[in-house]
Amino acid sequence: MKKTGALASALRSSGATVPAAAISPALHEEPQPQASIEPAVRALQPSRRETKAITVHFPEEVRRQLKALAGEQGRHVDDMVAEALNLLFAKYRKAEVAPRKLNK
Repeated sequence: MKKTGALASALRSSGATVPAAAISPALHEEPQPQASIEPAVRALQPSRRETKAITVHFPEEVRRQLKALAGEQGRHVDDMVAEALNLLFAKYRKAEVAPRKLNK
């Protein structure tokens, strides 16, 4: 005789009319260890290949003002930040290496 699971037992004791055959046999089986699965490799957007995120935290007002300025100029926020970084690099006599994004 097959050992019943807690769910099947609870259903029977509650007076439910679900037949025992309707309960999935998988509920009665011991979980099987999964084989080693390779982590899924996410496909990157072409614009993000060979780049790394730079995350900074500022007050919400800074974000709003930056987005508004980018909108007024008809530019991407990424391009505005690249311009700012290049100005900072120039101030400290470093190569201006932040790539600019051209609007389409």
